[in-house]
Formats: sequence, C-alpha cells, structure tokens
Amino acid sequence: MIRRTFLALGLAAGALPARAATPRLVSVGSALTEIVYALGAEKMLVGVDTTSLYPEAARRLPQVGYMRALSAEGVLSLKPTLVIATTAAGPSTTLEQLKATGIEVLILPDHYDYDSVVAKIEVVGKITGKSAEAQALIAQGRADMTNLTTKLASVPARPRVLFLLSMGGGAPQAAGANTAADGIIKLAGGANAIDGYNGYRPLTPEAVIASRADFVLVTRQTVEAMGSVEKILAQPALGQTPAGKAGRVLQFDTLLLLGFGPRTPQAATQLAAALHPELARAK
Repeated sequence: MIRRTFLALGLAAGALPARAATPRLVSVGSALTEIVYALGAEKMLVGVDTTSLYPEAARRLPQVGYMRALSAEGVLSLKPTLVIATTAAGPSTTLEQLKATGIEVLILPDHYDYDSVVAKIEVVGKITGKSAEAQALIAQGRADMTNLTTKLASVPARPRVLFLLSMGGGAPQAAGANTAADGIIKLAGGANAIDGYNGYRPLTPEAVIASRADFVLVTRQTVEAMGSVEKILAQPALGQTPAGKAGRVLQFDTLLLLGFGPRTPQAATQLAAALHPELARAK
C-alpha cells in the first residue's frame, strides 16, 4: 500500500523531492492535519481547510476554505512551500493553479481501510522530517488493529449497521459501499446494511425497512441537528427495523468515526465494543 501511494504521487518508492528544512505547510483534509499534530510537526502548519477541526489547536490556524472548494488566492496568501491534500480535495483547476506557481502539491490517495491510514502517516512523516515518529505511530496503530482483529475473530455474527446522515429534511442519506462509514463498519466487525450502491444516497422508507438494520449509526452532529436520539427513532420506517424496535442507535463524533486518520484504531475499537457487547463480557 505504501508503494502504491508513492507511485500515485508520481514518485519512486521511498523518495521525495528535496525541499527546505522547514516547509510552510498547508494541510487540506482532517486526517492529514491530525497526522501532522500526532507527529509533533504542527509548527510547520501555516493553514488548514475547514474540515480540520481536531485537535482544538487546528481551529485557530488560518483557513483556506472547504476542501472540495479551495480558492487558489486563499492558499497563496499564506505563502506555503508545500500543500498536502487527498484525492477528495478540489477543484482540480485550483490545484493546477497552485502547481503552476511553483508550490509543491502532494495529493495522497484516500481509501477507507487501515492500510490507507498507514500510507498517509508514512508520507507525512517523510515530508515533515518525522519518520521515526511516524513509524512509532504506525506500530502502535498496527498493534491496536491486530488486537481488535483477534477479538473479532471470536464473534459469531456481523450485525447489520445502517449509517444515516442529513436526516433533518426529506429522505435520510444512507452510506453505501466505498464510503468512510462503510469502511469503519467493516473494521469494527459489522456489515453495512446497504449494499446496493456506492456513495451516499437518499433512502426511501421501504429501503430503510428492507435494510433489516440491527443498529443505526449516526454522528453526534446529526443527533444535535435532529434534537435527540428519540427524534431519530421516531422515524416511522426505522421503527420497523430490528434496530428501531430495540432502540439501538449509536452516535460518534464525525471526525473520529469517519476521519480515517491516526485515531481510526480508537474509533474502530469503540464501535466494535458497541456492536459486540459480548467482547466486554468475555474479558
């Protein structure tokens, strides 16, 4: 996976272009910003995008806009020497404008598995001169994920999990395949209750019922927007699922659950504990 990441950047494996000893770094994407802080390289940051809300200190940095709607002028005003982003960033015209000015722009592939997290950590470690710290972070994450995988090997079933967001108006948006929600559900030993499409789509009441969800998974931000978990459970279609009948709604912080950054082992472990209470009883 690491080699594929370097090749996607157009670099030979293990090699990165020469750069100043202390780059002026703009980080676009919450996962990359978290990695920079986790490695102790935050003094290199001169700006972040609006999704970079963790840790709290990142919120005090100058912002360059939403990661999918970047402005070249906003980035250039910070005089960065290096911009790091994932394939979710855009628009492509802005990224090309930045490259044309001579600023180095590294675009990292963003996949929803733990190998992708490891790849991002290793690349950020190299560009910030924090390779030793990156390897230590990777080793701890690998150990945590191995421990979780070992525990999940003993569970008898994979509960069906329905991830919903944007429930305030109209049909709720549900996560299909190739989404961060789908990825974290699988890492936690669950099965996505939606398997008929990729990405996020509105879900009809009939499709909610047909999902046969054992758990409903939402973000805390969705709960805040709705007002309470009870209002989520009040959706008529949910009441006809095993999850709705049992009141099984799980809520997590958005960036922890869906960030696919250095806290992913923590998120997967916490979600696994909620999906598989038998793991706690087995201790």
